[in-house]
Parts: sequence; structure tokens; C-alpha cells
Amino acid sequence: MSLSAVLRGAQVRCYGFKRVRASPSVLNSLQCRARGISSNTAAQPDGPQRLIRNIGIVAHVDAGKTTTTEQMLYNSGALRHAGNVDHGDTVTDFLPMERQRGITIQSAAITFNWPKKEDSRIAQPHIINLIDTPGHVDFRFEVERCMPILDGAVCVIDGVEGVEAHTERVWASARDFKIPRVIFVNKLDRDGASYKKSIQDIGLKLGGMPLVCQIPWWEEDVLRGVADVITGQVVSLAGTTDAPEVLGKATVSENLKTELPRAREKLVELLCEKDDELLELWTEHGKDLPDEAIKKSIRRVIRNGDGSLIPVFAGSSLKNIGVVPLQNAVNDYLPSPLDRPELEVRNGEKTVPVGQILPTTAKTTAGTTAKKPKQSHIEALASVFKVVNDPRRGMLTWVRVYNGILKKNIPLWNANLQDFERPLNIMQISASQNVEVPYLSPGQIGALTGLKTARTGDTLMVMAANKAPPEELAHIQIRPPEIPPGVAFIVLDVNTPTAARNLETALENASREDPSLRWFKDEKTEQYTLSGMGTLHLEIARDRLENHYKAEAIWGKVVVDYKESIAAPTAPTRAVFNKTVAGQSGSAACTALLEPLPADYTESLPRSSYVERDGNVIQVQFTGEEEGHPFPFDVEATRHHLINGAIAGLARGPRRGSPMYRCLVTLTYDGASDYLGPASGAHLSSASKKAVKDALSTTQQQSGITLLEPVMRVTILCPESATGAIQHDLYAARGGLVLEVRDLQDSSSSNTSNNSATAGNGDTGAEIHIEDIYAPPDSYNFQKSLRETRQGRLRMLQITAKVPLAEVLEYDGILRSKTSGHHSLTMALDTFERITGPREKALG
Repeated sequence: MSLSAVLRGAQVRCYGFKRVRASPSVLNSLQCRARGISSNTAAQPDGPQRLIRNIGIVAHVDAGKTTTTEQMLYNSGALRHAGNVDHGDTVTDFLPMERQRGITIQSAAITFNWPKKEDSRIAQPHIINLIDTPGHVDFRFEVERCMPILDGAVCVIDGVEGVEAHTERVWASARDFKIPRVIFVNKLDRDGASYKKSIQDIGLKLGGMPLVCQIPWWEEDVLRGVADVITGQVVSLAGTTDAPEVLGKATVSENLKTELPRAREKLVELLCEKDDELLELWTEHGKDLPDEAIKKSIRRVIRNGDGSLIPVFAGSSLKNIGVVPLQNAVNDYLPSPLDRPELEVRNGEKTVPVGQILPTTAKTTAGTTAKKPKQSHIEALASVFKVVNDPRRGMLTWVRVYNGILKKNIPLWNANLQDFERPLNIMQISASQNVEVPYLSPGQIGALTGLKTARTGDTLMVMAANKAPPEELAHIQIRPPEIPPGVAFIVLDVNTPTAARNLETALENASREDPSLRWFKDEKTEQYTLSGMGTLHLEIARDRLENHYKAEAIWGKVVVDYKESIAAPTAPTRAVFNKTVAGQSGSAACTALLEPLPADYTESLPRSSYVERDGNVIQVQFTGEEEGHPFPFDVEATRHHLINGAIAGLARGPRRGSPMYRCLVTLTYDGASDYLGPASGAHLSSASKKAVKDALSTTQQQSGITLLEPVMRVTILCPESATGAIQHDLYAARGGLVLEVRDLQDSSSSNTSNNSATAGNGDTGAEIHIEDIYAPPDSYNFQKSLRETRQGRLRMLQITAKVPLAEVLEYDGILRSKTSGHHSLTMALDTFERITGPREKALG
């Protein structure tokens, strides 16, 4: 659509963006000390929240996330030389297993300044808190738990492979959290790379219209640099540090000179369709729009995080081409904490803006500001998004501060555990290197030491006068993570009581670090079961248990983690627990009702009324309250303990000891009949656990327990010659369903012939057609070399299928024999399906 058409069809609209106002907050002094870190970056200046960028690097495995991060550190002056993944000397991949395998296993946080302090063109540098995340699908939870604390994201894609499977998944997760994001097309220096195909892939697979902000500059099939579409200037040059005085002397090819104005016009057209403010400027200036106005428009249109427009940048991280302008784009386009919508917190059954629970001030009749009467209120609010066992510091608890200032040695109220903990030290993290700081300010990310029980998803609060919060504030939660169910497990045996104690401590610490690792002990066989997200996940867990925690055990084979479920609702089952627990006597009771979880439960149940855990939904109902006589107990604390008991009751089913799945548990606590006097949390939890267990046992006696198995969405890249045999094997021998077979090399042409490549355009649901996507052409010489490299190369097809995990647990070896090793296999959990017939009888 041309700008004239936009103007004819445009209607006057008012966006009415609300400007966020806040008193300036002083950030803590930042230091970044790591292997080979330059001394001139030891101290960083203070600055307001508007200069903070909390961003994540997300992508498919091997797209170049860690290499991009290393070059960012090098460009900022934090490193004297950039590490290399192949050499095993990167800062962010500091675990031995990461360096051995060449992949990122756990997310790593880095703090640095950009631009450099020495840059005389800027008054004050931005403070970048960057999180490098894993790209392997087995560690998807590692990515998911970091998403809620991010204000922006950089998605890296491989210029040869285009948008891959895991990229689509993490992109969807970022859209769910409405995180503004940009894309960096990496590895454009490699043979077979295509910027045009990558841009088309972005539009067709990620559901947004690409905003081409840069065009790569090739000369004779060699990537020379990157040109900026907005300014029309070279912004990165191979073999240089991208200094302005060097870039200003660069002269691009005639083809690129011709393409840049056309790309700028297309960029402005797309922005004007979304941004009325730029549209009005265009009516005044025409094609002579100021560069700064276009940059501000890009920042505005991506701020809501719907992904309808996607800024795209180009380069090669390994050769440090395009990384400097990418860092500038982070400052220019991604939001600060002040630009994000107001944080919403869960308070009991309600979800409210954080401003409603924080202390406020009031105006007196004389116009002066007066504080409300003294009461226990929240002075600081933070969320735990990761826990790591550091060999020198012990457990490090990573937090994001949302309000107030977090200081060391100040008691923190843990809203999940309902108790105080005191951090001994506060640190800024640069991967495996830690620098102590006196405090963390609003918007900052850092790590605390000394917290003995905090876990991922916990909410921490600093209370006035260090007093326990009142009931209406004691149970606040900030975006608790949804932990996916395990799909595979491994059984461990020990030989001695000492080894058993050491193993239990190691398993407890490992599950605290990674909540997607679950374990339990079978009291009859005295065996331990560890479940996780896949074979690689469990292999990494085993390596960490053996080498880091020095646990000694006999390891079994990785097997499928089946689930149990119920076929029909159970009868309401009341249970009373009146035993002595930890020397405390007491009695508690409750009633449990279990039902199959309906598919539309998110629509039929208010989100604030239930807790979802391990694929089950638990809700608590309180009855028996008389008018004018409130309950004689803490309702929210009771709810918390009852839910914990139900979770424990669902951990092992009655049929074969597998976890329960897809159950809707309704716990009813009658204030008149179930409140049997003051009781500890252990009594309440034990009562709900007993009620759930009794209900399940009764259902098992009536043959009402069914078995479920994990079904994976499998993506196989293989030669055309082996495609037929693999398809036949999947559906004939393994009970799979082949969903799609696609030629990746000809995907663009096939989409064009169909004249319809649909994808959800952000949250608008609009279709995106390939002919509507502007993508600058790859150079003629490059296209020629691309054809030449294809001669004699195996034609690769991509098979997408749904297959039971039990049938593909060791499928990689079978594929190796069918393809002579020319294949790749990725799979992710799609759903759990019921097992019937002979297979169900065989499982018992």
C-alpha cells in the first residue's frame, strides 16, 4: 500500500499514550569483572530507570546467541577479546557441560554499559541487563521462567536455516508476555545464507510484518558490512570496530545505493499504517522525514509487544559485523522499565495493578503532602526468577526489582513460604563472575546470597519496620511460572545410608535450581525417581549431580514418564487429619472433589480463582461464614496449605504410581465443620492430601483411573531419498501422524504459488501474504554462488509429525542408519493422550 493510499483511507485517531511519571531513581554502581575484563570498565555511572534495558537473547540452538552476547561484551569494553563457543572460552557458557557440548544449558545474566563511557557523543550510557538463554527445546522452561522479568528481547535467527522450530515457540511465549522484540539475522557470511528468504520466513512463520531496518552489503559473495535503511549510511564494516570516522569513508555498491531509498519508503509506509504521529509528519515533510522521527515511530509501534511489526537487523556475530548497530537498536527501540505497562500482581483471588498495593501519599488542605497513618506497608517488591548453586557463594537467588530498593541484611518477606529471609550480600552478575553491590534499584536485576529456601517464582517484599505484612498483603504473587509436566524419568539406587542422605540433599538443591526437575523416593523399594523434560535434560542433570554435587548413585535408563488421570468425577470425599506433626498436636479436615479437567477451563474458570500445577488445576472454596462473624483463621494462609496438600496428593496416582494429570480438584473448607481449632500448616496440608488420596483410591477400585502418554511434535530434517522410508516408519511402525512434509529450499516459491501464506499477525489475526512482504534481493553474484553450492548437495526435506515419546525415545540412532547421518531431529511435548487396548494392559 502506498502512502497516498494510506492517507486517503486514514481516519483521524488519537492514541493518547500515557506518559509514565516517576521520581528519578538512582541506580547502583555497576561493575563488570570477568575473565579478561578491561579495567577501564570497572566503575559505571549512576542513572535513572529510563537508561535501563532488561533484555533477553532468544533463538533456536546454534543460531549464534552466545556469540552475539560475547561480541556485545567485547564492543562495550567489558572484554579484551571475545570468546568462541567452539573453543569453549565464552563468558556466558561457563559450565563445563556447556563448554564441552557447545550449547547453552542454563540462562546467564550479564550487566554492562552501552555505549562505552569514553564515547564523548553521549552524556550517559545505558545500563544493559542481558540474559543469554538456552536454545535447545529440552531447556524451554529455562527460557520461559526468564520471560516475565524481561522488558525486551532480541531474537537471533540463522541466515542459512531461517526461522526454526524452537524460535517459533519462544517467539509465541514472548508474545504471550507482550514483550517488545527485534530480530537479528545472523551468519550472513556463510555459504547458502539468504537475507531475503530469512525475512520472508519471519513474516510467514512469526506472524508479523518485517520492518527491514538494515540491508547487508555483499561484494563478490563476501559480506562487507551492513547499511542502515533509515540513514542510508554504512553502520558496520567488516574488519573494523565500526568507528564513525571509518564508517563515514565507506562507499557502497550502486545496487545497494539504489535499494536503500526503496527500503526506506517501504519502512515508512508500514509505520504510517500503524502510527498516526508519523503519518502527520509525513504529510508535512514527505520523503524528507527526519531520521529521528522514524526511530521514535519504531519504538512506539513495537512497545505494546503484539509483534505485528518486527524490526529486522542483519550481520554476522562471529565476525562482529552488525553487532554494534544491534546494540544501538537495543537502546533506541526496546523499552525501559518505565515504558512497560504497570505490573499486575495476584493478591488472593484478585489480580490488581501493583499501584493499588503500594503506599501512597495524600494532599492536605494546605496543599502539602502528608503521609497516610503509619501501618505495615511494602517498601520494596521483587520477583525470584532463577536459583543457582555457585561453588564459591552457595545458592544465588536471581531477582528483578520492581519497586523500592533492595538492600543487604534487610529481612525479606517470602509471600510463598510466609516467612522472612535475610540476604547476606547482593551482587551484579556477569555470568560466572560476581561483583558485590550495596543495593538494587527499581528495574535492576541482580543476585542475593544467604536465602535458604527461596525458589523460582517466589515474591519477595521489604516491609516497613520489618514486620510481617497484614493479611491483605501477605500472599502477593508476581507472575508465578507455569512448570511443564515431565515427559521422561530415570530411576536411581544407592548402596549406603550416607549416600542416600547426600543424594537427597543433591536432588533437593537440583530441583530448587530447576523446578522442572522433580524427584521422589519410593519408601518401599527405597529407590529414587528423577523426572525431566527429555533425555538431554536428564543427562545434564545427571552430570551436575555427579560432578557438581558429588552424589553417588546407580543410574537406570531414561524411560517415558506416563501420567494417570480420571475418566469421571469422583464422589466428594471428606478427610480428617488429627495426628501429631513435628511435636504439635492439632486437627484439620476438608472435602475433595476431583473431575476431568475440561479443555476450556481457562474460559469457564476465573483465572484468579485457581492454581495450575503440573497439568492439574486446584481451587479452594470456603463455606460456612456467618454474616457479621468472619472466619477465625487466616483464609489465604489456609488456602495456601490446602493447595500444597492437594499437589502432594496428586504427585503419585493409585494405579502405577505415576503423577496425576488433567484433574480439576475442588477443595471445600467449611468454617463451621472443618475448622477444628487452631492447626498448623502441616495439619491442613495433610488433611487435603488425605482427602485427595482417598478420592483417588476409591476411583481406582471402580476402575476409573486411565493412563496417558506424552505425544511429541517431532521435526525431522532429512534427505529426500530417505523421506518415504521415514514417513512409513513413523505412521506404520510407531503409530505417529505425519502433519507436513516441506521442501525448505523451495518454501518461498511454494508459498507464492499457493498465493496464501497465513499467519496470525500479532494479536490482530490478519493474514500475511508473501507478496506483501518487502525483502531486499540478494545480490546476483551471491545467488549464483548459492546455486553452485546446491549442485551435488542432498535435497533436504522437513517432516513434521506427532508421535508417542515411547516410540522415538531412541529414534536418533534409527534415523542415523536411514540417512547415513545426514539428518537432524528435534521434538517438543505436544500433548498427553490416553492409552487404550493391549498397550494399556501391558503397562498395568
